[in-house]
Amino acid sequence: MIQDIAPKVYDNHYVEQTPEAADWLLIYRRGDILCRFADGMIYFPRVSEALREEQDTVYLFTISGERFFLLKNGMEEALPGYGWEKPAVFREAGPKYRGFAGITGRQLDDWYHANQFCGCCGGPMVPDHRERMVRCGQCGNMVYPKICPGVIVAVTDGNRLLLTKYAHRPGAVNYALVAGFTEIGETLEETVQREVMEEVGLRVKNIRYYKSQPWSFSSTLLCGFFCEADGNTDITLDTEELAVAEWFERESIPIDDDGVSLTREMIGMFKAGKA
Repeated sequence: MIQDIAPKVYDNHYVEQTPEAADWLLIYRRGDILCRFADGMIYFPRVSEALREEQDTVYLFTISGERFFLLKNGMEEALPGYGWEKPAVFREAGPKYRGFAGITGRQLDDWYHANQFCGCCGGPMVPDHRERMVRCGQCGNMVYPKICPGVIVAVTDGNRLLLTKYAHRPGAVNYALVAGFTEIGETLEETVQREVMEEVGLRVKNIRYYKSQPWSFSSTLLCGFFCEADGNTDITLDTEELAVAEWFERESIPIDDDGVSLTREMIGMFKAGKA
């Protein structure tokens, strides 16, 4: 999956640090990333290439000794030799650890940008010096990075797996699994039951946790579950959420694990008879 960058090691422990010339500088413009490609590899600007004295940075994380900093408030014009790319580039960017760095940095950039002012009193937010948090200097309101828990659900019926396609997503051609965000006051298992019922009208049983994945494309912590259809397997489609939902025999599943998403890994596990 996208976070599986071994033998590289991701260290997100926050300690205020000063950028040096050779450090990576992540620069975003309305969600796009400033980068360049050479020999199939993605590169970000080094601090020495992009940082000016009047510009502000914040330390993000370290990956096996390589430090990544965020240029706060970004920039409008691309640096010579670089261009603006959409976040989708991180799904296939090599080396994998730099793709992971790029999308994780974007999640933090979104959070910093959305929390420049206090949601309680409107005062300016200032960074804390001990942990990754911003604080209102007027009322003391504290805000930590946003992480939204959600579920990915592989619903099975013997040798069959339920695959879906999202509605209202132009160009979406790949199948996915039932998915949704956890609501206030419910467990992850209750989220599984609710989302399956809402999206395809099925009851489920034998809910089994598989694994989790940080999915910075949507600031989500995804939790994967396998479960079995309980009783009637006729689908009642929620057309506001889904365009398609259909059962596939194991041998006829049309997609494979892409090495990036929890969804595709779970589909691949079932297809290979391992789940």
